[in-house]
Amino acid sequence: MSDNKRNLRRPMFAFVAAVLLNSLAGSMAVYPKLLSDVLADRGFVRVSRSACLCQAFVVFSLGGSSFMLLSAMAFDRYLSICRPLRYAALVSPAAVAALLLLCWLLPAGLVGGAVLLASHLPLCRSRLSRIYCDVYSFVSLSCGGGAALLSELYGLLCSSVVVFLPVAFVLFSYGKILSVCLRRSRAFSSKALHTCLPHLLVFFSYSVSTAFELLQRQVQGGSEPAASVLVMVVPTVMNPVIYGLKMKEIFRHVRRLLSCQRAA
Repeated sequence: MSDNKRNLRRPMFAFVAAVLLNSLAGSMAVYPKLLSDVLADRGFVRVSRSACLCQAFVVFSLGGSSFMLLSAMAFDRYLSICRPLRYAALVSPAAVAALLLLCWLLPAGLVGGAVLLASHLPLCRSRLSRIYCDVYSFVSLSCGGGAALLSELYGLLCSSVVVFLPVAFVLFSYGKILSVCLRRSRAFSSKALHTCLPHLLVFFSYSVSTAFELLQRQVQGGSEPAASVLVMVVPTVMNPVIYGLKMKEIFRHVRRLLSCQRAA
């Protein structure tokens, strides 16, 4: 296999493609329905219980997998910078495929359990002051009781596994990378930090939008519709701009690959 093909198949590009695919899939789960409702110019929108839960499953599972993918990217950068001699052995194609499956299947399984618990709750209210459906707001429409409390506790467990633990792992990994860079030469540190910069910016955009969403729920009880779409808009808009920093490198490899194929 040529160097160009190997470069394009590096784990970094696989994880970047997975994060951008998540953003695209999440947008397709929210924006088409949102645009149709806006064009219909209705004061309220009726959705079925099953459609609401399906949308909540897609949005939450993809959001959780995005955080897990960011932690996998941080692990990849940590091994590349701090353990370069073992990088090729540890980050094999099979390991990358296993990480990608874990980042998608684990959140899907956990969020699927939360949606299943919420689907059995009796609802006492029917108006959801959100632009899209989510499990937390759906549970808030229920009559309360032990089942609703169990659903909330399980949702907290899911958030800890697919959001808070990956965030802590990313912070730990980049902390270790920073400590290594401080002990190396300026040229090494500059190259390492330039490699990590897009990942840090994407992580920052996801973390800030998610933190704002959680804070808005606690302060206003999730009653502000405009704020509910922030967690979808910010990463979707910012990710292509941020990874545009890498487009020169991608275009260079693609151009070399195409020139080799024409020569052959």
